Amino acid sequence: MKKISLLLASAVIILLLSACNQDETNTEKVSIMLDWYPNAVHSFLYVAQEKGYFEEEGIELDIQFPANPTDPINLAAAGKVTMGITYQPDVIIAKSEQDIGVKSVGVIVRSPLNHIAFLKESGIERPKDLEGKTIGYSGIPLNEAMLETIMEADDADFNKVKMVDVGFELNSSLITKKADAVIGAYINHEVPLLEYEGFPTGYIDPTDYGVPSFYELVVVTSDDTWKKDQENIEAFWRAAGKAFADMEKDPDEALSILLKHQDEANFPLIEEVEKESLAVLLPKMISPGNFGEQNEETWKVTADWMKETGLLKKEADLEGIFINMQ
Repeated sequence: MKKISLLLASAVIILLLSACNQDETNTEKVSIMLDWYPNAVHSFLYVAQEKGYFEEEGIELDIQFPANPTDPINLAAAGKVTMGITYQPDVIIAKSEQDIGVKSVGVIVRSPLNHIAFLKESGIERPKDLEGKTIGYSGIPLNEAMLETIMEADDADFNKVKMVDVGFELNSSLITKKADAVIGAYINHEVPLLEYEGFPTGYIDPTDYGVPSFYELVVVTSDDTWKKDQENIEAFWRAAGKAFADMEKDPDEALSILLKHQDEANFPLIEEVEKESLAVLLPKMISPGNFGEQNEETWKVTADWMKETGLLKKEADLEGIFINMQ
């Protein structure tokens, strides 16, 4: 009798272990590369991870950080990661001019975070006030195109500004008076950080002066990865949407989860700054439909503006450049 009981117990254990192994086998690995180190904009990913939403969808998410700003789109295009977080104008250039098979599978931030920032003591209020001033930027052509559009819209002369490449030292160039204003400053990072450090800051929204309201951050994958991993990518967005709803409902909870996952060695977060950042981000992340939803008009208007400003040399190829999740 004891032998029969032991055999039955062993059989139950084997079945349980088999079931566990089966569950592990059914979990698909999915990777996403952030646009930078973890910060407020990525909170929904960590909420979904902590609450098990990805697991519920049968995926195991590997969150990776880039070594340089071009890694997310380049590695996604090469199939080295399932998805990468990058910028809408970069996707248009990659597909139209470099013939790279990438597509956007969702929007994270739906309008520009990149603004012209300046210390309030400068007296700058509008683009016209930038004439005769030194403008710091990070050497990205997009910033020059945006500034020229902004100034033209306010009947200002772009040739009357001095552009200085300050790299990523945007805030310090303002504080040290190396620049009167900077473009490339994000209203959810550089601006609240300046305020936190005791420097009252003003800014100009580029969409108030002729720059289209392009998608600041999108998630891309390669055409080949989409064919192969469509179901996993759709599962990712279902979990992400659920997490964003939680983040919208309880930003403080989302922030506390983010802070637990920060990269303190490379990019330590300041809770007060990230809280302000989240307040700026949330309205820009809300979609009229499903979280991440895209529309054709935004892609077309952005591409047309890029062609007009010379950012795009060839005609835009928007065929299959984005996918909306069901």
